[in-house]
Amino acid sequence: MNVIQPVAAFVITTTFLLPPSSRWGRGVQSGDACALLTQAQVSAALGVSVDPGKPLIATNPRVCGWAPPGGPRPDGKKVVVTLMTTKSFETSKTPVQGIPKSPVSGVGDDAVYITTAGMGTGLNVKKGASAFQVRVGGFKEQQEKDIEKALAEQILAKM
Repeated sequence: MNVIQPVAAFVITTTFLLPPSSRWGRGVQSGDACALLTQAQVSAALGVSVDPGKPLIATNPRVCGWAPPGGPRPDGKKVVVTLMTTKSFETSKTPVQGIPKSPVSGVGDDAVYITTAGMGTGLNVKKGASAFQVRVGGFKEQQEKDIEKALAEQILAKM
């Protein structure tokens, strides 16, 4: 299977789920997913040094990725944060055959892990009128979930 296909599908799907702009509190730049985590936070969470976050699509600052120097590898350690609308968040909770979804307590106002074949598990979080997804790669599933939850809590502290 071509590794580019799942990544491209993810980027295209999340791009259409996103609002034209989002409002984030406490000095976080509106609609800029890269402003939600620092390079140091992501490096600490992944246990490896990463380059500064950058938009996965240059014209779309609502999807940001962090990876070690040299760029992301298909099975390598990485983080992607995507800003979502609350409507997209609610839609993401709709049951879909073959896509396990499990609620997460104690994170934001509402949160759910969603596992998609070929893409792993992502954590979708809603707080007030804002929502986002954190997706970690390069670890076993439970480790990814633990890291996603820890990073989501750091993002929520900025909201």
